[in-house]
Amino acid sequence: MTSLRLVVLTCSFLAAAAGAARLDHPERPPLRAPLADMPVQIGPWTGAPAPSIASDVVSTLGVDDYVNRIYSAANAAPVALYVGYYESQRQGDTMHSPLNCLPGAGWQPVTRERATLTRPGSSSIVVNQLVIEKGLDREAVMYWYQSHGRVVASEYWSKAYLIWDALRFNRSDAALVRVISPIGNDDASAHAATDRLAQFVAAMFPQLERLLPA
Repeated sequence: MTSLRLVVLTCSFLAAAAGAARLDHPERPPLRAPLADMPVQIGPWTGAPAPSIASDVVSTLGVDDYVNRIYSAANAAPVALYVGYYESQRQGDTMHSPLNCLPGAGWQPVTRERATLTRPGSSSIVVNQLVIEKGLDREAVMYWYQSHGRVVASEYWSKAYLIWDALRFNRSDAALVRVISPIGNDDASAHAATDRLAQFVAAMFPQLERLLPA
């Protein structure tokens, strides 16, 4: 029993030492292309710049790159796309959950669930799906965390993978992806809004994978 404990302790020490050695080496920025290279035309949607994010807000977010656009299609409500990318999350710059940021802007979550989105010719992904409201306005929201080809809905699992990838690959880069679309005044409009977001994500996702590191 003593020998087994000694082996376990030795392996744990070696793993910790290896991890510390990797953390001493700087990370290499692995972003494939600027997020501004996200196509303006995605399926039937045409993008235009969203209102600029104030410089102090960008500084607070700590992002290294981001894209913030509003995509419109004929006879459909618009879809707002935000992607914030972090090269490293070791110096205090970490992803901010929309569940913390939206209330600060006056939006309150009404419903919260997970949605499985099917992508033609590829595997499905699981994302967070919210309905938020501010006064009489309601919006549908989908968001997730993405790193190294992995899509994660859970904030907790996102942090766990961050630690695991830092130890394995000496990388803590990741992105927060969020899409929002307005909802009308009835339940049918809520379903239409979430369907609209699902269709947009299916069309947008391959372009996002082209930009983010695998």
